[in-house]
Amino acid sequence: MPGLNLEQIKKSIIDSQIWRSMFRGGVWKDNPRDRAAHIIGNIWLHLHPVKVRKRAIEWTYTWGLGGISFMLFLILTVTGVLLMFYYRPTIDLAYQDMKDLEFAVTLGKLMRNAHRWAAQAMVVFVILHMVRVFVTGAYKKPREFNWGIGVLLLTFTLFLSFTGYLLPWDQLAIWAVTVGTNMAGATPFLGNEGPFGSLMGMRINNDVRFTLLGGTTVGENTLLRFYVLHCVAVPLLVGILLIVHFWRIRKDSFSAAPRDPNEEKVEVWPNLIVREYIAAAGTVLVILLWSWLVNAPLEVVANPNVTPNPSKAPWYFVGLQELLVYFDPWIAGVLIPNIIIVGLMAIPYLDQSPGGTGYYSFKERPFANTLFLLGIALWFILIAIGYYCRGPNYQWYWPWESWLVEKAPPAPTWSLPLWAGTLLILAYFGIGLVAPKLIQREIEWKRAFIWCGAGITLLSLGCVFLGGVAWGRLPWLYFFGFAYFLFGFLMPQRHIRNLSWTRYIVTMSLVLMMMGVLLKMGLRLGFDIKYIFTLPQFSLNI
Repeated sequence: MPGLNLEQIKKSIIDSQIWRSMFRGGVWKDNPRDRAAHIIGNIWLHLHPVKVRKRAIEWTYTWGLGGISFMLFLILTVTGVLLMFYYRPTIDLAYQDMKDLEFAVTLGKLMRNAHRWAAQAMVVFVILHMVRVFVTGAYKKPREFNWGIGVLLLTFTLFLSFTGYLLPWDQLAIWAVTVGTNMAGATPFLGNEGPFGSLMGMRINNDVRFTLLGGTTVGENTLLRFYVLHCVAVPLLVGILLIVHFWRIRKDSFSAAPRDPNEEKVEVWPNLIVREYIAAAGTVLVILLWSWLVNAPLEVVANPNVTPNPSKAPWYFVGLQELLVYFDPWIAGVLIPNIIIVGLMAIPYLDQSPGGTGYYSFKERPFANTLFLLGIALWFILIAIGYYCRGPNYQWYWPWESWLVEKAPPAPTWSLPLWAGTLLILAYFGIGLVAPKLIQREIEWKRAFIWCGAGITLLSLGCVFLGGVAWGRLPWLYFFGFAYFLFGFLMPQRHIRNLSWTRYIVTMSLVLMMMGVLLKMGLRLGFDIKYIFTLPQFSLNI
């Protein structure tokens, strides 16, 4: 249209009384004062500072991971509310409603697909956001508390996804939840199958698993409880934690470090806000496109009398299920996850190194970054093994092998005598805790590996004397033994021996427990050792 001036139209709208009644401020002049007022006076944007460092607006610093995670939460909220209009949480109607969404409700399939894939994506992006925060040292003072809030948000994100897993009420849902909740029955003191549970009077009809399920098996009560947890309780907790998380980000300031000490900050509007809008729009577009192309899984209606072989937990818990091969459920499903959560929350209070804050740096923080990324890698390696390499009867199948080919039963396992296991655990933690601290001189790596190999060989001969060995699997023990020697001794000896004794003991205890998982896997794969320490009368097995 001739003479149409879009900028003039935009300005007249922004300067109008109606617009200004909704958005605080005077006549828009597009100057620094107006841009600052736009941030301060906006209900969504006021959590941002007026200005930020240049590094904070670079795509390659944050990758937009925090904003994408929040956008996925908003997508889940909107699609979840829409799905609630068409879903009834009863075992007679839930699966039927899933089918109605797929075939009878307009855009029902797209809504369900978007909700399912956004939930899976949120798990991944929250983990990636945590990794980014860690490797840039953004958890250090004064952000220690907010890092802990972030760890809780990751935990509730996993639980939020897990509670929603049951709602379709198909075979995939009921048996994945059955596998996941069975671990709760092994909780020490509170589970009927856990250590010391019998001493507390725990039975199948009064333990923590019964409380979670509302019965002894996954059924009507479980579906209703998971529905309330998924739609009300957990989202409410996540919402509260998000408010605190955002507030602390604003109060603690953005973590990005200046590239130059005299660097001037840039205005948040429009420099940062535009990038956030682009990331949000891209997130919505990708989720909608993926939901249009790929349908969320839906198997046949749930049947408690037909057990899939194998039954697997949701993919993000398959790593814990894989650990059941090497540990009792109270360790794999209860102890290890809780140690991970507590250990992650303790990191900012243990790491006192001043360098590497607000930028990517591996040279300044080799120990912290290496151990953290190793833990993340192990988690996803265990998930990949459990998801792709475990077939019928949870036997090992390579991805290219057919599940129709029956595998031979695994070799029989054996356990160390009580005295031998006790001595081994005491020696492992006793020597492991003090050796890196007391050895002050730098150890030559090549010679150290020779001594490590000799020590593993002697351990192998001792295991042969006690209970036999499958020599063809001996490389497993060497692999995990060298991994322990590198990450559990040489790196701490080089990088954290100067910590105070208190921080050193706590840090090394976490490191030794992490390395202990690897060593126990090596003993099981190489020597078929089931337990290194056992007290059957208390159901205490390690």
